[in-house]
Amino acid sequence: MYTDFLNQIEARLPEFSKAQKVIAHYILEHYEKAAFMTASRLGATVGVSESTVVRFASEVGCDGYPQLQKGLQEIIRNRLTSVQRMEITSDQIGRNNVVSKVLSMDMERIKHTMDELDTQKFDEAVQKIIRSRRIYIIGVRSAASLAGFLQFYFNHIFDNVHLINTTSTSEMFEQLFRITEEDVLIPISFPRYSQRTLKAAQYARNKGADVIAVTDCAASPLASVANISLHARSDMSSFVDSLVAPLSLINALIVAVGLEKQEEISQTYAQLEHIWDEYNVYEKAEDESFHG
Repeated sequence: MYTDFLNQIEARLPEFSKAQKVIAHYILEHYEKAAFMTASRLGATVGVSESTVVRFASEVGCDGYPQLQKGLQEIIRNRLTSVQRMEITSDQIGRNNVVSKVLSMDMERIKHTMDELDTQKFDEAVQKIIRSRRIYIIGVRSAASLAGFLQFYFNHIFDNVHLINTTSTSEMFEQLFRITEEDVLIPISFPRYSQRTLKAAQYARNKGADVIAVTDCAASPLASVANISLHARSDMSSFVDSLVAPLSLINALIVAVGLEKQEEISQTYAQLEHIWDEYNVYEKAEDESFHG
């Protein structure tokens, strides 16, 4: 769909004005950079006004420049190499006020995630997880940290949690082969999407299990396989995967599941506190430290 969008721009080149042709040529040749530029920045880069860029977006059938930008981002979502992402990071963020820029971008991702989240699907996912016989979780590469976080807290809530933890595809299937229609798989993947995670989701779905994907958008390959797809923003304006919004979504999932099983969890944590105290799991502040 979005690749056709570029083809459409190329096909209409003869119709464009001189200024529009300049914009079109830049987008066709550098769409991976244009995708993360504001209308003002794109205009300054090619030597036209911001209003000309906005009109160009309407000319090619978009409801404003943000839709044009989103279309370009969809094209490159799973295509950017690490080198290209590093170039974008340098171009978009630079070296001044890095922490402020990155934190602001992450706050925007959480806001967009909250605005776009389908709460009905979220609630349905919570109920499927609670009713399942076994819970399988998979996330590889940078998503492994998210999978580990989810498994850590689910282990406090359930006694049937399995983290698929392997670098071998064959071992992955060995850990998954007992999955049935009574179970749930939670695959976690963001651009660039993991083939291994996708294969696990396809296998689980073929075995009749519920698949609850945590990914970035409806265009994700995981979304087409899953029964339920929960989306969190993980835009690629940096060579580092931004996992802030995905982690916040997973945190919400843990809390929602925990509240549904509050009585059992309270008993579990009461027992764990005794264990932690007995075996000195956590450092304790000594009373003497509060006195001179």
